[in-house]
This record gives sequence, C-alpha cells and structure tokens, in this order.
Amino acid sequence: MKNESSIRDIIISALMIALGILLPMAFHAFGLGSTFLPMHIPVLIAGYLLPVHFSIIVGAVTPFLSSILTGMPPFFPIMPYMCFELAAYGAAVSFIRKRLFAEKPMANVYISLIGSMIFGRIVAGLIVWILVLFFSAKLPGPVAFITGAVASGLPGIIIQLVLIPPLMVLLRKARVINQ
Repeated sequence: MKNESSIRDIIISALMIALGILLPMAFHAFGLGSTFLPMHIPVLIAGYLLPVHFSIIVGAVTPFLSSILTGMPPFFPIMPYMCFELAAYGAAVSFIRKRLFAEKPMANVYISLIGSMIFGRIVAGLIVWILVLFFSAKLPGPVAFITGAVASGLPGIIIQLVLIPPLMVLLRKARVINQ
C-alpha cells in the first residue's frame, strides 16, 4: 500500500510540474503571466493532493524547469525567489490542510490557501532581500516587492480563490483526496 501511495505521489507530482510549465506558456503568449500567476495554480493544487515533501519538490522544481525549458521566469533574479515562494506555497497548503478539521471542507481550503499565499509572499520577500543584499539583484526591497507582487498579481489571486476551493471540494467528494 505504501508503494502504491508513493507511485501515485510521483505521478501527481510529475503532472503538476508539467501543468506548471505548460499553463504559463499559454498566459505568457499574451503577456499575462505575472498578472494571472498560472504557475502557482498547479503548485497550490499539489499542496492539497500530496504530502508536504512532494509539494515542496513540485514548488521548487516547477519554476526551475520552466526557466530552463522556456526562459520564463527569467533565470536571474526571478527564478530563484519563485522556487522558494512556490515551495513555500506547496509546503504551507499541505501542512495547514492536514491540521484543520474536515467537517467544513470549503472553509479548510480557503484557510490553507490564504495562509499559504501569505507565507509564500513572506518567503519570496525574504529571498528578494537576500538576492538584493548578497547578489546585487535589481529588485525592489522586500516590502515594496511584496506590495507590488500582490497588487500586480491580484487577478491571479482572485482566480486561485475562485477556482481552487470548489475543485478541491469536488476532488474530496470523488475521494481523490482524503481531507
């Protein structure tokens, strides 16, 4: 049973990484990648479907592979903070959802989703600060970065808050996920 679970987790991880590369390609074709945050969606979904360690891997690997394969996000300075930000998203969703009560699945999804968004932005701000301080990256300071990222990514945040919770409830009812 453990082996079947590991194989399932590997397959879902690969699928989410592939979606995390393909979905942004469609948005970047119209110059809408940084507005609609399409890479975030598969990583957040991975957090609901996978254990924490797999979710971290999906979050860290997706922007790296996308940068190597498509040039988006740019390798430096954006890809490094996105790897940490998305790894934080996956970890936070997976961690928070396992600690919430299962009686109210929609509330649990919103709590874990919003919590992960906050945590991920804080992690991204910290990495931006490190990149600016130690690598002379041409990025704004952490507070300005977080404020700008939330403001410019607001349409993507709204899409995530509208699409992901009902999808997770459907997957729960279909017994694809346990909680």
